[in-house]
Amino acid sequence: MISSQAWADAEQLWDFQQMHHELRPCSVAIGLGSHDLGVADVTVDLYQRGMMPLIVFTGATSRTTRERMPRGEAEHYRERALELGVPDSVILIEPRARNTGENIRFSRALLADQGVPVESVLLVSKPYEERRSYATARKLWPEVEIVSASAAMSLTEYVDSIQDPGLVFDMLVGAQQRLLIYPRQGFLIHQDIPCAVSAAYERLCSSGFTSRLAAVQ
Repeated sequence: MISSQAWADAEQLWDFQQMHHELRPCSVAIGLGSHDLGVADVTVDLYQRGMMPLIVFTGATSRTTRERMPRGEAEHYRERALELGVPDSVILIEPRARNTGENIRFSRALLADQGVPVESVLLVSKPYEERRSYATARKLWPEVEIVSASAAMSLTEYVDSIQDPGLVFDMLVGAQQRLLIYPRQGFLIHQDIPCAVSAAYERLCSSGFTSRLAAVQ
């Protein structure tokens, strides 16, 4: 049973992790691979609304996805988009990336190899990965405008869709930790973190939601 305090703390992290950007048309959308096919669904919706002419799906597999997405995250995203009516001709696949930095670097290289001019990117992720993905892209691709996008849903709705609250809480804590440690390692830009968010993160760590924490050098 997850306590009411833990739910409140997770809500703090959930809201902070989202960038609340206003969507606008961009040169390309990059759908970041994960266990969540909802990222592909959001990307398809944006394409069908005319927000971009081209999609890159990026991602290999991870310990979370190797069983549910054996052909790779990017390929499963592509298959989902085709099922929803997106033409194959507007989808590029980047199948090697195993972390967010590689998602950005490999997608950037793929677009350059394809001769695609990029001034702006719709960066589509899970809701609780928006901020870290944005900070990573700003670090690694500073010359383009980054517009963050994810499924518009509450924490409760997201947990209901995943059917694993412990996993979601662990992922939230892991995402927050990386905002703290990765700027020092040069992986993403620094962002100020409100005291209330830091306190919520510490309480969730103390409550044991730590399976997705990165090892600190």
